[in-house]
Amino acid sequence: MRLFPEEKLEIIRMVAQSEIGVNRTLRELGIPKSTFYNWYKLYLEKGEAGFYSTSSTTRRQWNSIPEQEKNLIVELALEYPELSSRELAHKMTDEKGIFISESSVYRILKKRGLITAPSYILISASNEFKDKTNFVHEMWQTDFTYFKILGWGWYYLSTVIDDYSRYIVHWELCRNMKTGDVQRTIDNAVKKANLRKGQMPKLLSDNGSCYVAEELKEYLKNNHGMRQVHGKPAHPQTQGKIERYHRTMKNVVKLHHYYSPEELEAALKKFVNRYNNQRYHESLKNLTPADMYFGRADEILKIRQQIKCETIKRRKKPVVHLEIERKKDCPFD
Repeated sequence: MRLFPEEKLEIIRMVAQSEIGVNRTLRELGIPKSTFYNWYKLYLEKGEAGFYSTSSTTRRQWNSIPEQEKNLIVELALEYPELSSRELAHKMTDEKGIFISESSVYRILKKRGLITAPSYILISASNEFKDKTNFVHEMWQTDFTYFKILGWGWYYLSTVIDDYSRYIVHWELCRNMKTGDVQRTIDNAVKKANLRKGQMPKLLSDNGSCYVAEELKEYLKNNHGMRQVHGKPAHPQTQGKIERYHRTMKNVVKLHHYYSPEELEAALKKFVNRYNNQRYHESLKNLTPADMYFGRADEILKIRQQIKCETIKRRKKPVVHLEIERKKDCPFD
């Protein structure tokens, strides 16, 4: 099956983050090792741009990017150094109304010395997830992860993520990982989502003791009409979304030490807000989880396509025509 560049990059990231080893993960995903390592070698040599490169013989001079647009990309990159070339390309479209392809952004930044070698070692991930969700609140994923607060001990973060949109519906910091903590987390998630019985998603979790308890199963059924689903142990295509979210989040949040639960909660709140509302997600057609969750996706993609067409059309006009049109609009200029 032929894969798009975005899918190959997502596969590389997923295998890199898998906790069951490269060979086993590739077997689970049905990706030949030789194919994967060819992708990985290309990534190490050329970065993301290597997956978007085209033959120089097919490149058309009329589509050259004006210098002022290149400077805008550089300004954005300096203002948001944490963003990848992919994210910067879509930020440019959404906020500046100018289309520049991801590969072009990469080349511009590399030429200006703003692209460095990959900061982490990658490995690779899946073709297609089985039984994909098709709408918001069809299925939620939930899991715990942990933090150690200096002088306070261990605290446990309970998170609920919408499987379709990857939107963080609710999170809370708990002192324990017990059934009661799961119940409270789900109660608050249902309240935030403003759902009623009959609208409830399936709840996907791992096989931790707090999730497989009969008490929780009965509670969810009686109070919310919610059905539980448990993931297959050591399988990368089950709770992969929430596990990757927790890894991404901890890579940022754990850069600092926290001396009270309140400090940690403030950092988590800031990260979740950025993740839900600002971070472009490759698997969501470079939209944010909030765009998908609140139904803005189609309109945003339509506007992006219009901007792309208008930008390319503008670049196709000869310079002399542009000068004539400018004088018509501004006769006293």
